[in-house]
Amino acid sequence: MKKYLVLFAFLIALASTVYAQKNKAILVFSKTKGFRHSSISDGKRAILELGRQQGFLVDTTEDAAMFTKKQLKKYAAVVFLSTTGDVLNSEQQSAFEQYIKSGGGYVGIHAATDTEYDWPWYGKLAGAYFSSHPAVQQATFVVRDKNHPATAFLTDSVWIHRDELYNFKDISPDIKVLLTIDESSYKGGKNGAYHPFSWYHKFEGGRAFYTSMGHTSECWKDQKFLQHLTGGIEYATGKKMKEK
Repeated sequence: MKKYLVLFAFLIALASTVYAQKNKAILVFSKTKGFRHSSISDGKRAILELGRQQGFLVDTTEDAAMFTKKQLKKYAAVVFLSTTGDVLNSEQQSAFEQYIKSGGGYVGIHAATDTEYDWPWYGKLAGAYFSSHPAVQQATFVVRDKNHPATAFLTDSVWIHRDELYNFKDISPDIKVLLTIDESSYKGGKNGAYHPFSWYHKFEGGRAFYTSMGHTSECWKDQKFLQHLTGGIEYATGKKMKEK
Protein backbone atom coordinates (compact mmCIF):
# COMPACT_ATOMS: atom_id res chain seq x y z
CA MET A 1 0.00 0.00 0.00
CA LYS A 2 2.83 2.38 0.90
CA LYS A 3 4.36 1.81 -2.54
CA TYR A 4 1.10 2.79 -4.24
CA LEU A 5 0.76 5.89 -2.07
CA VAL A 6 4.28 6.99 -3.01
CA LEU A 7 3.53 6.37 -6.70
CA PHE A 8 0.26 8.29 -6.43
CA ALA A 9 2.02 11.21 -4.74
CA PHE A 10 4.68 11.20 -7.47
CA LEU A 11 2.04 11.27 -10.22
CA ILE A 12 0.22 14.14 -8.51
CA ALA A 13 3.49 16.08 -8.19
CA LEU A 14 4.33 15.37 -11.84
CA ALA A 15 0.88 16.53 -12.98
CA SER A 16 1.23 19.68 -10.90
CA THR A 17 4.63 20.40 -12.42
CA VAL A 18 3.32 19.93 -15.97
CA TYR A 19 0.32 22.16 -15.18
CA ALA A 20 2.60 24.86 -13.75
CA GLN A 21 4.86 24.72 -16.79
CA LYS A 22 1.90 24.97 -19.17
CA ASN A 23 0.52 27.91 -17.28
CA LYS A 24 3.85 29.72 -17.35
CA ALA A 25 4.18 29.42 -21.12
CA ILE A 26 3.06 32.03 -23.63
CA LEU A 27 3.02 32.02 -27.42
CA VAL A 28 4.15 35.15 -29.26
CA PHE A 29 2.48 35.29 -32.69
CA SER A 30 3.72 37.91 -35.16
CA LYS A 31 2.42 36.94 -38.60
CA THR A 32 1.67 39.90 -40.90
CA LYS A 33 -0.41 40.10 -44.06
CA GLY A 34 -0.31 43.90 -44.27
CA PHE A 35 2.20 46.45 -43.03
CA ARG A 36 5.11 44.84 -41.19
CA HIS A 37 6.69 46.68 -38.27
CA SER A 38 10.48 46.53 -38.17
CA SER A 39 10.24 46.51 -34.37
CA ILE A 40 8.72 43.00 -34.33
CA SER A 41 12.18 41.46 -34.01
CA ASP A 42 12.93 43.82 -31.11
CA GLY A 43 9.67 42.79 -29.50
CA LYS A 44 10.43 39.09 -29.77
CA ARG A 45 13.85 39.52 -28.18
CA ALA A 46 12.45 41.68 -25.40
CA ILE A 47 9.62 39.27 -24.54
CA LEU A 48 12.02 36.32 -24.54
CA GLU A 49 14.17 38.26 -22.08
CA LEU A 50 11.12 39.11 -19.96
CA GLY A 51 10.37 35.40 -19.80
CA ARG A 52 13.86 34.66 -18.57
CA GLN A 53 13.63 37.39 -15.97
CA GLN A 54 10.09 36.66 -14.78
CA GLY A 55 10.15 32.88 -14.96
CA PHE A 56 7.73 32.09 -17.79
CA LEU A 57 8.41 30.18 -20.99
CA VAL A 58 8.13 31.95 -24.35
CA ASP A 59 7.62 30.40 -27.77
CA THR A 60 7.60 32.61 -30.87
CA THR A 61 6.02 31.82 -34.22
CA GLU A 62 4.66 33.26 -37.45
CA ASP A 63 3.10 29.94 -38.38
CA ALA A 64 -0.69 30.10 -38.11
CA ALA A 65 -0.76 26.28 -38.14
CA MET A 66 0.03 26.55 -34.42
CA PHE A 67 -3.60 27.58 -33.90
CA THR A 68 -5.07 24.18 -33.17
CA LYS A 69 -6.81 22.98 -30.04
CA LYS A 70 -3.89 20.69 -29.19
CA GLN A 71 -1.17 23.30 -29.66
CA LEU A 72 -2.96 26.19 -27.94
CA LYS A 73 -3.59 24.09 -24.82
CA LYS A 74 0.13 24.45 -24.07
CA TYR A 75 -0.16 28.18 -23.43
CA ALA A 76 -1.58 30.38 -20.71
CA ALA A 77 -1.76 33.31 -23.14
CA VAL A 78 -1.19 34.12 -26.79
CA VAL A 79 0.49 37.44 -27.62
CA PHE A 80 -0.43 39.05 -30.94
CA LEU A 81 2.71 41.10 -31.55
CA SER A 82 1.95 43.76 -34.18
CA THR A 83 0.09 41.30 -36.37
CA THR A 84 -1.63 42.83 -39.40
CA GLY A 85 -4.30 41.73 -41.84
CA ASP A 86 -5.99 38.37 -42.21
CA VAL A 87 -3.59 36.05 -40.37
CA LEU A 88 -5.84 33.06 -39.49
CA ASN A 89 -8.10 30.90 -41.62
CA SER A 90 -11.56 29.82 -40.48
CA GLU A 91 -10.38 26.61 -38.77
CA GLN A 92 -7.63 28.47 -36.93
CA GLN A 93 -10.08 31.15 -35.89
CA SER A 94 -12.40 28.51 -34.48
CA ALA A 95 -9.56 26.92 -32.52
CA PHE A 96 -8.59 30.28 -31.04
CA GLU A 97 -12.18 31.08 -30.09
CA GLN A 98 -12.41 27.76 -28.24
CA TYR A 99 -9.08 28.47 -26.56
CA ILE A 100 -10.36 31.78 -25.17
CA LYS A 101 -13.70 30.24 -24.15
CA SER A 102 -11.75 27.57 -22.26
CA GLY A 103 -10.04 30.25 -20.15
CA GLY A 104 -7.08 31.24 -22.31
CA GLY A 105 -5.49 34.67 -22.36
CA TYR A 106 -4.91 37.20 -25.12
CA VAL A 107 -2.35 40.01 -25.22
CA GLY A 108 -2.54 42.47 -28.10
CA ILE A 109 0.39 44.76 -28.82
CA HIS A 110 0.19 47.80 -31.09
CA ALA A 111 -0.91 46.62 -34.57
CA ALA A 112 -2.83 43.69 -33.09
CA THR A 113 -5.85 45.98 -33.58
CA ASP A 114 -4.92 46.29 -37.29
CA THR A 115 -5.78 42.62 -37.67
CA GLU A 116 -8.73 40.45 -38.79
CA TYR A 117 -11.22 43.17 -39.73
CA ASP A 118 -13.55 40.55 -41.23
CA TRP A 119 -13.70 38.55 -37.98
CA PRO A 120 -15.98 40.53 -35.62
CA TRP A 121 -15.32 38.17 -32.70
CA TYR A 122 -11.64 39.10 -32.82
CA GLY A 123 -12.46 42.81 -32.79
CA LYS A 124 -14.51 42.33 -29.63
CA LEU A 125 -11.70 40.32 -28.03
CA ALA A 126 -9.08 42.93 -28.91
CA GLY A 127 -11.44 45.68 -27.78
CA ALA A 128 -11.23 47.94 -30.85
CA TYR A 129 -9.93 48.20 -34.40
CA PHE A 130 -7.22 50.52 -35.69
CA SER A 131 -8.50 53.49 -37.68
CA SER A 132 -5.56 55.80 -38.43
CA HIS A 133 -2.47 57.41 -36.93
CA PRO A 134 -0.44 60.60 -37.23
CA ALA A 135 3.38 60.73 -37.30
CA VAL A 136 5.34 59.27 -34.40
CA GLN A 137 5.52 61.85 -31.63
CA GLN A 138 5.58 62.40 -27.89
CA ALA A 139 2.29 62.61 -26.01
CA THR A 140 0.84 62.63 -22.52
CA PHE A 141 -0.95 59.52 -21.28
CA VAL A 142 -3.37 59.69 -18.36
CA VAL A 143 -3.40 56.79 -15.91
CA ARG A 144 -7.06 55.87 -15.38
CA ASP A 145 -6.65 52.76 -13.25
CA LYS A 146 -3.74 51.86 -10.97
CA ASN A 147 -5.40 48.73 -9.64
CA HIS A 148 -3.89 46.52 -12.32
CA PRO A 149 -0.43 44.98 -12.72
CA ALA A 150 0.04 46.84 -16.02
CA THR A 151 -0.23 50.23 -14.31
CA ALA A 152 0.18 49.66 -10.54
CA PHE A 153 3.90 50.49 -10.74
CA LEU A 154 3.25 54.00 -12.11
CA THR A 155 3.74 56.59 -9.39
CA ASP A 156 2.42 59.57 -11.34
CA SER A 157 -1.02 60.20 -12.81
CA VAL A 158 0.48 60.89 -16.25
CA TRP A 159 3.05 59.14 -18.42
CA ILE A 160 5.02 60.99 -21.11
CA HIS A 161 5.81 58.59 -23.94
CA ARG A 162 6.87 58.73 -27.60
CA ASP A 163 5.16 56.30 -29.98
CA GLU A 164 2.90 55.89 -32.98
CA LEU A 165 -0.43 57.09 -31.63
CA TYR A 166 -3.36 55.08 -32.91
CA ASN A 167 -6.88 56.33 -33.42
CA PHE A 168 -9.53 53.62 -33.01
CA LYS A 169 -12.94 52.60 -34.29
CA ASP A 170 -15.50 50.06 -33.04
CA ILE A 171 -14.33 50.51 -29.45
CA SER A 172 -16.04 47.95 -27.24
CA PRO A 173 -18.14 49.38 -24.39
CA ASP A 174 -17.00 46.47 -22.22
CA ILE A 175 -13.28 47.27 -22.01
CA LYS A 176 -11.75 48.46 -18.73
CA VAL A 177 -9.51 51.38 -19.64
CA LEU A 178 -6.08 51.66 -18.05
CA LEU A 179 -4.56 54.53 -20.04
CA THR A 180 -6.03 57.27 -22.15
CA ILE A 181 -4.13 59.74 -24.30
CA ASP A 182 -4.48 63.48 -23.94
CA GLU A 183 -5.20 64.63 -27.49
CA SER A 184 -4.26 68.22 -26.59
CA SER A 185 -0.66 67.03 -26.04
CA TYR A 186 0.00 66.06 -29.68
CA LYS A 187 -1.30 66.50 -33.23
CA GLY A 188 -3.55 64.06 -35.02
CA GLY A 189 -5.86 62.61 -32.37
CA LYS A 190 -9.37 61.75 -33.60
CA ASN A 191 -11.07 59.97 -30.71
CA GLY A 192 -11.79 63.06 -28.66
CA ALA A 193 -11.72 63.81 -24.96
CA TYR A 194 -11.72 60.14 -23.92
CA HIS A 195 -9.20 58.30 -26.09
CA PRO A 196 -8.40 54.79 -24.75
CA PHE A 197 -4.87 53.54 -25.39
CA SER A 198 -4.50 50.51 -23.11
CA TRP A 199 -7.20 48.34 -21.59
CA TYR A 200 -8.24 44.90 -20.38
CA HIS A 201 -11.42 42.89 -19.99
CA LYS A 202 -12.79 39.43 -19.35
CA PHE A 203 -14.17 37.95 -22.54
CA GLU A 204 -16.20 34.79 -23.06
CA GLY A 205 -14.39 32.86 -20.33
CA GLY A 206 -10.92 34.24 -21.06
CA ARG A 207 -8.92 37.39 -20.37
CA ALA A 208 -7.71 40.05 -22.79
CA PHE A 209 -5.17 42.86 -22.43
CA TYR A 210 -4.21 45.39 -25.09
CA THR A 211 -1.65 48.17 -25.31
CA SER A 212 -1.24 50.37 -28.37
CA MET A 213 2.35 51.14 -27.41
CA GLY A 214 5.21 49.26 -29.04
CA HIS A 215 5.67 50.76 -32.53
CA THR A 216 9.28 51.89 -32.26
CA SER A 217 12.40 49.85 -31.55
CA GLU A 218 13.12 52.27 -28.71
CA CYS A 219 9.93 51.15 -26.93
CA TRP A 220 11.39 47.69 -26.51
CA LYS A 221 14.30 49.13 -24.52
CA ASP A 222 12.06 51.31 -22.35
CA GLN A 223 11.84 49.73 -18.90
CA LYS A 224 8.57 51.48 -18.09
CA PHE A 225 6.91 50.10 -21.22
CA LEU A 226 8.32 46.63 -20.52
CA GLN A 227 6.94 46.75 -16.99
CA HIS A 228 3.57 47.81 -18.39
CA LEU A 229 3.62 44.87 -20.81
CA THR A 230 4.74 42.42 -18.13
CA GLY A 231 1.74 43.41 -16.03
CA GLY A 232 -0.54 42.86 -19.01
CA ILE A 233 0.91 39.40 -19.55
CA GLU A 234 0.43 38.60 -15.87
CA TYR A 235 -3.23 39.55 -16.15
CA ALA A 236 -3.80 37.58 -19.35
CA THR A 237 -2.20 34.45 -17.89
CA GLY A 238 -4.56 34.59 -14.92
CA LYS A 239 -2.43 36.09 -12.15
CA LYS A 240 -4.79 37.65 -9.61
CA MET A 241 -4.96 41.42 -9.71
CA LYS A 242 -4.37 43.49 -6.59
CA GLU A 243 -7.60 43.96 -4.70
CA LYS A 244 -9.16 47.40 -4.56
